[in-house]
Amino acid sequence: MKQRSLLSFCSVRFWGAVLCMALGSLSASAQVPNPDGADTKSLVDSVQELRSQVQELRAAVAEMRSEAAEYRSQSAELRKELESMRAANAYPNTAGQPQASPPVEQAAGPNESLDKRIATLEDTTQLVQSELRTQYQTKVESASKYRVRLSGLVLLNLFHNRGATDNLDFPTYAAASSSYGPNSFLGATLRQSELGLEVFGSELFGAKTRGEVQFDFGGGFPSGALDGINTGLVRLRTASMHLDWDRTSVVVGQDNLFISPGTPTSFASLVVPSLGYSGNLWAWTPQVRIEHKFDLGNDQNLIVQGGILDNVTGEPSYGSHRQPQSGESSGQPAYALRTGWSKSLNGKPLTFGVSGYYSRQNWGFDWNIDGWAASTDWRVPIASRWELSGEFYRGRAVGGLGGGIGQSILFSGNPLDPASDFRAINSAGGWSQIKFSATPRLEFNGAVGIDSPFGADVHAFANPVGYYPNVLTANRSAMGNFIFRPRSDLLFSGEYRHLRTSEIGSYYSADQVNLTMGVLF
Repeated sequence: MKQRSLLSFCSVRFWGAVLCMALGSLSASAQVPNPDGADTKSLVDSVQELRSQVQELRAAVAEMRSEAAEYRSQSAELRKELESMRAANAYPNTAGQPQASPPVEQAAGPNESLDKRIATLEDTTQLVQSELRTQYQTKVESASKYRVRLSGLVLLNLFHNRGATDNLDFPTYAAASSSYGPNSFLGATLRQSELGLEVFGSELFGAKTRGEVQFDFGGGFPSGALDGINTGLVRLRTASMHLDWDRTSVVVGQDNLFISPGTPTSFASLVVPSLGYSGNLWAWTPQVRIEHKFDLGNDQNLIVQGGILDNVTGEPSYGSHRQPQSGESSGQPAYALRTGWSKSLNGKPLTFGVSGYYSRQNWGFDWNIDGWAASTDWRVPIASRWELSGEFYRGRAVGGLGGGIGQSILFSGNPLDPASDFRAINSAGGWSQIKFSATPRLEFNGAVGIDSPFGADVHAFANPVGYYPNVLTANRSAMGNFIFRPRSDLLFSGEYRHLRTSEIGSYYSADQVNLTMGVLF
């Protein structure tokens, strides 16, 4: 009876609170004036009244939580009393007869079953409470009602370079040494740190909706600022929206180049993916794509991806005003398609993919070029701790994707002179990486990459001219690193990288040693 009274009392208080909130909401709705016929003052008064009601509701909820905790305590005490009464009445002492000890098996059976059920209920309650505490601690408040997740990486790179490069902190190719000054450099940077946000929305047409955006600090340096090299500008990396059904997804936004899904593992080069311009095609470009997965059985599936992309061609940008690139001047987007097969092998993915890319380009003065690329990618778990991955491509005028060392076209003279001749650059390249996972927390990686424009195109003119100061004829990179993660949110890494870059009639080399510490959140 006592339990029933308690439950009835809780139910009455709960439904009473719900009824009060509902009546409060209806009252607030009724008191909100019609914007078409009400003045600003009445609208402000209504908003203030709504805020007051919300505060009252919050106070009522807090009181209900306090009372619920008190009722749980009383319920626990009642349960203890009930169990003691059951134990006392399990074997009553009849008049005139000595009390007999119950059989061990019969006595233990019901009590043991009840104890197990209570223990299971307590474990489940503790697990739910733990998950609720975790969710409360990790929740990021947003202006909407949808859940938002914050992630990021605080990354410190200490580096020592020997030889000149295009970039001091994350070099992609070697350059000619200056005629003055040192040829050995030591420095540090945090501009490869990253920040990301992800929002999970409601369902639309049966699809789960979500969006994500990611930034780093590799957008250059403030002009004229004191110690500006340590105040890198924020740069947009990716920003995309997803509609995800069971096997089909639609992606709209600026995202990774899906025809080149892999990249070598490295924390020394994040602003530009590792081995970029050394055979690793990459671009964070606006796109619209559709992908669908086919289940082939036996842990196998086939994914087909297709879409249109912003038609980037590799010309450098200057200032804050955007001018059309040659691909955008064609009036057409770029088109891309990839088909990938994957299978689970010893708990790890085994994948092979083939891709195609097409780009129509107008370089002015009716200089039209058909750019294209064909590529293949792979990821093969050799053994339980070894993995081989890589990519190979063959293309033409794909400087916007990092192919041809960022060069799409060469001219016989001034690119602004209609009398000059032009020639699209054919190129081929790729990269391959071997990974060894010594322990779940320690791994070693080694990778090589090469990008090589065709000699027939580079030497087609006596003095070729491009959009960059020098015409590069080949670029090779090799790197080896270790990555140690003592905890899930902490990493340490060390990497050595060697670069060898060729120009017409000469070549240059450079080396970098990079030590990294990062904190993930």
